[in-house]
Amino acid sequence: MRPQLWKFERRAQAMGYQVVAGVDEVGMGPLAGPVVAGAVVLKVGDRIPGLNDSKLMTADERERVERIIRRRAVAVSLCAVDHTQVNQLGLYGARKLAHAGAVAGLSVKAEYLLIDAFDIPDVPLPQMAVVRGDKICASIMAASIVAKVARDRAMIEYDRLYPGWGFADHKGYATPSHRAAIRRLGPSPIHRTSWAPFRVSELAGLQN
Repeated sequence: MRPQLWKFERRAQAMGYQVVAGVDEVGMGPLAGPVVAGAVVLKVGDRIPGLNDSKLMTADERERVERIIRRRAVAVSLCAVDHTQVNQLGLYGARKLAHAGAVAGLSVKAEYLLIDAFDIPDVPLPQMAVVRGDKICASIMAASIVAKVARDRAMIEYDRLYPGWGFADHKGYATPSHRAAIRRLGPSPIHRTSWAPFRVSELAGLQN
């Protein structure tokens, strides 16, 4: 595991913070399903085999590394903000709520937060927004992986509940097959119907 992946955790420790949590979310782009945030406290410098940017990993790789993270982490927490809350709060509000919930759910109280790209204004803890954190910061990478695995599992379950939209395959992202299913079936119970493609004024465009 690359030593430079720990530089932000070590920087926080040098400032006197011992419990450093990485925070990241997934599910901002899809047309359906929840936004899910993960918060992970790792032992700084610990070796997590296969840890990487979650977007560059296969589903099997993420599942394998997620199990390692859960075994070796000091604490892991998840918070899902469902489609109804996304509709009500908007993406920015949903992300804030998911981040705050994930941090609050940690079994060990975090002293310092490392967040991918954004800070968490509603959490009164010292924190650092790390640009491209899911690529260069071990704790944020771990948070992204556990959040991605959890959301993918949820979307696979939704596919069983609502067959026809193909959620197990595209996980709610706006792929051509997903858009075709919406044109054919209309929105499912878990679609984010406040989004532009579902507004009455734009339904005609969706059906072209």
